[in-house]
Amino acid sequence: MLHQLLSKLIKNSAGKTRFLMALVGMSVAIFLILSAVQLQVNYYQLLHAKDNQDSIANFLVVNKIMTDQNIGSSSLSAEQIKDIEAQPFVESVGNLIPSRFKAAIQSNSERFPFYTDIAFESVPSEFLDITAKDWIWNEQSNYLPIIVPNQFLDIYNFQFSISQNLPQLTPAVVKMLVFKVTIQTPSGPLSMNGRVVGLSNRISSMLVPQSFMEWANKRFANSPGTNASSRVVIRTKDPGNPLLVKYLKEKGLTTDADKTRFSKYRQVVDFVVNISGITGILLLVFALLIFTLFIQLTIASCKDEIALLVLMGSSPKQLKRFLMLRFYPPNIWIAAFGLILISATQYWLYQFLKGKQIILSPFISGYTIVAAIGILLVIAYVNNHSIRKWLRQKK
Repeated sequence: MLHQLLSKLIKNSAGKTRFLMALVGMSVAIFLILSAVQLQVNYYQLLHAKDNQDSIANFLVVNKIMTDQNIGSSSLSAEQIKDIEAQPFVESVGNLIPSRFKAAIQSNSERFPFYTDIAFESVPSEFLDITAKDWIWNEQSNYLPIIVPNQFLDIYNFQFSISQNLPQLTPAVVKMLVFKVTIQTPSGPLSMNGRVVGLSNRISSMLVPQSFMEWANKRFANSPGTNASSRVVIRTKDPGNPLLVKYLKEKGLTTDADKTRFSKYRQVVDFVVNISGITGILLLVFALLIFTLFIQLTIASCKDEIALLVLMGSSPKQLKRFLMLRFYPPNIWIAAFGLILISATQYWLYQFLKGKQIILSPFISGYTIVAAIGILLVIAYVNNHSIRKWLRQKK
């Protein structure tokens, strides 16, 4: 009888329109917060998941920006390299050592009459994007292993070979050719065989093993100096990190703009994600305020009847339990519906991005579910506190 009587009183006092408006406000706030949480999880996964990381883009070749002031002093000092290595967005640094001797390379084949002056560089093996078993050299080696940029082969095939009426070459054919490498030494030309053992997309220069570079620079350098680095290769988890781009700009350094061009987009996306989260929190606070006022106004509109029920023997505990059961369950349904809607959207995103070779989880994150539970706990606390406070005032 008490439950039926209270239901009739609350139903008549609440008003369907006010109750519906309160639920709509709460629904928008809860959905926006849960969407912001899931968006943040997806954003992090797209940036840092192993399946989505580009092993080429995560390696950046860094050098000084050439100006009128630093012409002739383009090498990076040991202090500058240590400073780069100490940055939180840098995982490791590899020195690119340039050759300090004149060299030329030509084909031994009459069908492929090719000759050009060349400059070599060397880099630690862990910064290479190929795993050639022949990437070793010593003074007893039969040939000098060379890694050629894929870009060089493209330039040869689609520009140089056409203008010189030379045959075009595939990567497999290039690796079969034996080249003649000639080094200019103080005692005259020194020739040795060279062979391409791999093609790289990561570093756009002709690479030779470090052991050869140290040996040749020590004996044939045409200018005094040490093995100073004019460029370095850095490994980073996120080449689009705005902090990385800012650091390079402040230090007068530059790298491949194509690999860092997403930095500005990242800043926009970061801003949008953060704003959506903040907006969701503000809406939730506003919705909680409106919902609390709605509860208080509903109870206040039938306070005389409730006071009469208290006089007739109804306990405040019974009234509080009834009011919680009346006002709280709709929030559970709102959160559940929000999770279902976000789950459907997440699965659609998974299918859509899968066709673009972008891997995203087909299921919503556990963080989103925890956020929904947390929101429900907050709403329960606010509702319980509001009802208990009002009943305590009416004792």
